[in-house]
Amino acid sequence: MTKIALVLAGGAARGSYEVGVVDYIVNDVARQLGREVPLDILCGTSVGAINACALAAFADEPRGRARRLVEKWTNLRIADLVRVDLMRVFGLVRNLFRATPPTSIAEPGGARRGGLVDPSGIERLIVDSIPFERIGEHLRSGLLSAVTVSATHVGSGRTVVFVARDGELPRWTGDPTVSGRLTELRADHALASAAIPLLFPAVRIDGHFYCDGGLRQNVPLSPARRLGADGLIVVNPRYLPSDPVTVDENEQAFPSPLFLLGKTLNALLLDRLESDIDRVNRINAILNAGTRRYGPHFVDEVNREMGKPPGQGLKPLKTVLIRASSDIGRLSAELVRSPAFARRAPGMIGRVMRQLAEGEPRREADLLSYLLFDGEFCAQLIDLGRSDARARHAELCAFFEELKA
Repeated sequence: MTKIALVLAGGAARGSYEVGVVDYIVNDVARQLGREVPLDILCGTSVGAINACALAAFADEPRGRARRLVEKWTNLRIADLVRVDLMRVFGLVRNLFRATPPTSIAEPGGARRGGLVDPSGIERLIVDSIPFERIGEHLRSGLLSAVTVSATHVGSGRTVVFVARDGELPRWTGDPTVSGRLTELRADHALASAAIPLLFPAVRIDGHFYCDGGLRQNVPLSPARRLGADGLIVVNPRYLPSDPVTVDENEQAFPSPLFLLGKTLNALLLDRLESDIDRVNRINAILNAGTRRYGPHFVDEVNREMGKPPGQGLKPLKTVLIRASSDIGRLSAELVRSPAFARRAPGMIGRVMRQLAEGEPRREADLLSYLLFDGEFCAQLIDLGRSDARARHAELCAFFEELKA
């Protein structure tokens, strides 16, 4: 039986783009195929982890789960979710200039540490919206094969992939900086994966602090492969500029620190995907060439020689990558400069957002786009995700047909 994995990248408020892609797949592609499209393995990092957990919790509603996410994202209010925690700001400044470092990273029993943004609004939204206990139910019933959430262990800097599945954890070898951990997913895992350093506080899980998994593994292709995926649908809200004029003008305009911070977040949270996809394609090419040359048992023989357990060795892996076709940073700046946004977001947060929108070269505002948890902005990104998925309609249909999933 083939398994399809949906892999969702990080990007904070940009995560609404992923919702648009998923909504198109589970509705329009399913309608074209005349059947529901299975998403057996759900892998997410950062905001992708939150989306993956929400999709997993409502796996018994193949099309309704996407509609639930659309409704949640389009009803967001930035004043509810992005609130600067002044005590945390003062604490950060104090620690920067103190003669000796703090003796501990958190107060005894504290569940959060660091971050400039008060996480309580996002925490309430996740806890109220996602019935995490249903994920285990769907795994045991066979509706899902596995769900993974990647986070960075603060103490060691290693990536920990929290894996929920009905069965044992497959052997997790290879990269020594990544480990798998079988667990029952709960809200803290999703919050930890989405805790962008400096912006959102790290989260304590089982006595250890974790932050955004995108620092080392933003697009979790490896967990999907290790868990037996035969095909991957990868969604990444990262726009790659191809216009040399745009790139040159950015270099000529002396960038502000906030501009550089936005680009740094892009590099940390949204890049490195191309090299991972290229690695998958090169392995596919080698395996397919070997099969043509030595026959249909070539892959099995290679895995046997390498000592791989059944179901965990190398195999061709079909991949469809969908990424943003428009500059999301620029879209966020255009919206925040509008009079309608000024009416929706009065006060300090609105002023900060407008300052971020006005101060960057060529009106790019990558940092702003990560923080813009605004329903109208999210609706724009959902429409963009649908449009980008629609442009790959034939490829997506062929993907599911070829894998007979």
